[in-house]
Amino acid sequence: MVIVGGASALEYVAKLANAAAKKWQRQTGGVVDICDPDRRDKLLKVMPVDEVWGIGRRMTAHLMAMNVRTAWDLAQADAWTLRKQYSVVVEKTARELRGTPCLELEEAAPPRQEICCSRMFGTRLKTIEPIRESVATYVARACEKLRAQGSLCKRVRVSIRTGMFNPDEAKYAKGVICELPYPTDDTRLVTRYAVAGLEHVFRDGYSYSKAEVLLLDLRQRGEFTDDLFAEVQPEAAERVMSVLDQINHRWGRGTLRPASVPIAPGWGMRREMKSPSFTTRWEELWRVNCF
Repeated sequence: MVIVGGASALEYVAKLANAAAKKWQRQTGGVVDICDPDRRDKLLKVMPVDEVWGIGRRMTAHLMAMNVRTAWDLAQADAWTLRKQYSVVVEKTARELRGTPCLELEEAAPPRQEICCSRMFGTRLKTIEPIRESVATYVARACEKLRAQGSLCKRVRVSIRTGMFNPDEAKYAKGVICELPYPTDDTRLVTRYAVAGLEHVFRDGYSYSKAEVLLLDLRQRGEFTDDLFAEVQPEAAERVMSVLDQINHRWGRGTLRPASVPIAPGWGMRREMKSPSFTTRWEELWRVNCF
């Protein structure tokens, strides 16, 4: 256990304290308090330089040649010399050890204000049925992201377009914003309005290459201030979406999905030249045959 005081992000010192708490557990009781500068300096003086995070075996040998044997010695070394002879990383390490924060704490990313899902079709589509399937699929993915950040949306924009670079194809692009009856994260409701918007903008006689779904007017729960008699999302819808997400999280995306989302769409993106997923899919791991 490490106790760190102040707002400075002294990550290197905290990692040293953590190592000390493990190394000398009997003497420290598993707790190292580095709020006191004197205790922090005492820790630096007894910790070997190779215990410092980021100082490897080769760098340790170089520092030993400079008579830098402890974390305290590294903290007292000239930062500019370390940067010139080695790297800016070693310089920042020394500055952190002497109390100058160089690594900023990463704050949690704020919720997105818009969520978009868009793909090119694998083939040109001339009828509305497969485009309707694609819009339903994109809505399902976008709403999944919406629920993951705990937001609700009040509007959805659906748009379609043809290819824009073939001079022999007629050009067409159109989008429409659909106002939802109440703030929601219900995939079924958003799909119904998005499909209605698609039917409004679709025109026969064109070869479509792309569809896009954009969730707009996103806010966290409780941020919408409607009047007392405004319609709100039913609790049953929230329970259904919660169960859907739990099942898909446990058994894989697409295990449970709306009926409007196809299993193996014929309009999906072409992936003949896609790189194998060696690090994320068991079935695509390299196989080595021994003879």
